[in-house]
Amino acid sequence: MEAPLRVGLAGLGTVGSAVAGMLLRTRDKLADRAGRPIDLVAVASKDPPRDQSLDLSSIKRSDDPVALAKGEGIDVFVELMGGSGDPAKASVEAALGIGRPVVTANKALIAKHGTSLIKLAEKHNAAFNFEAAVGGGIPVIKTLREGLGGAEISRVYGILNGTCNYILTQMQKEGRSFEDCLKEAQKLGYAEADPTFDIGGFDTAHKIAILASLAFGAEVDADAVYVEGIQSITLADLEAADDLGYRVKLLGVAVKTDTGVEQRVHPTMVPKGSVIGEIDGVTNAVAINSDALDLTLVGPGAGGAATASAVVADLVDLASGRRVMPFGRGSAKLKKAVRAPMQDHEGGYYIRLAAVDKPGTAASIAGRMAERGISLESIVQHRRDKKQSSDAPAPVILITYATNEDAMRSALDAIKKDGVLAADPQVIRIEKN
Repeated sequence: MEAPLRVGLAGLGTVGSAVAGMLLRTRDKLADRAGRPIDLVAVASKDPPRDQSLDLSSIKRSDDPVALAKGEGIDVFVELMGGSGDPAKASVEAALGIGRPVVTANKALIAKHGTSLIKLAEKHNAAFNFEAAVGGGIPVIKTLREGLGGAEISRVYGILNGTCNYILTQMQKEGRSFEDCLKEAQKLGYAEADPTFDIGGFDTAHKIAILASLAFGAEVDADAVYVEGIQSITLADLEAADDLGYRVKLLGVAVKTDTGVEQRVHPTMVPKGSVIGEIDGVTNAVAINSDALDLTLVGPGAGGAATASAVVADLVDLASGRRVMPFGRGSAKLKKAVRAPMQDHEGGYYIRLAAVDKPGTAASIAGRMAERGISLESIVQHRRDKKQSSDAPAPVILITYATNEDAMRSALDAIKKDGVLAADPQVIRIEKN
């Protein structure tokens, strides 16, 4: 059997501890699969491992990930510290700069610096693997990069953040507020003490930027992603969606359009009974549409064990000599994608209005929509809550046929100027299968 692949690991948090445990626990099985042993020989972490049951007494310890990345005694550097800046960036660059293979689960790093890092990897003939950066244990990167042959991909979309999906699921199933479900997610460890990165949609934005690059052969451009979070979603929206035959999910969507590549993250209504619509809890799902086939990948999108399995799969590829270009083609073939303006987005919309009960309100709403060529599929006026006074705003739900973002926003601005709304409209896009 060949000499072992010697692994240096930076970061011993939830994922790092899970990777270390998996390498130690399944060494013989991995050797059979890879054709050679994969040995964890060194770790870098200023903190003790999150999993305190790990026995790392025989493993070389350091608190300097950059020194580990470029030092002697390892064959591959695994970065699991997270963050788009240093020390993660500096340590990955140090390893690639001497031609050392790198495996990472760091979506923020790839989303912000992916293009420059693969150029560095190419310059020094170093492998650069990041399957675990998107979808946890779901092999979506390998699928997009290697599994679809010559298929022409038109759209990639899905549920890419388990925290948001858990919160929306609990709200919908148990009739509880956003704030209550967020606190529960934090208590269970699904959400951080500061949950902004997740609930604000930024985590999903990083992931969809990476998937868009793989799908459309473009440089990673996280700044091109339009982002909305789930903070504004209410029980009233979820109940209305249910009545209309939809579920509300936070989706990341990348679509090739006539005007460029559209990348967006926002709460979305998807049909009940669809695969995406039925994904509950912390589970992730990614759908890929192409001219050859459509498929949906479903699985655990976060957590130590799921993400560790993807990291170790990358290590098995390296140990067995399997190597592919990180984005499925050389960096010279990656083009700067033309950004499709969000104003050009076309689709159906759910609009919830707090309409003032006075003459002319209904005419204003219908008229402003008609002026911009927006056709309404349905108009539903809900009864006021019994606790509200008779002059309280009346909730009105509009569902539009396909229109564009610019027309819809222009109509809503005009309606607000007419003074017939008591609050800003709630807008949720509708994504068909």
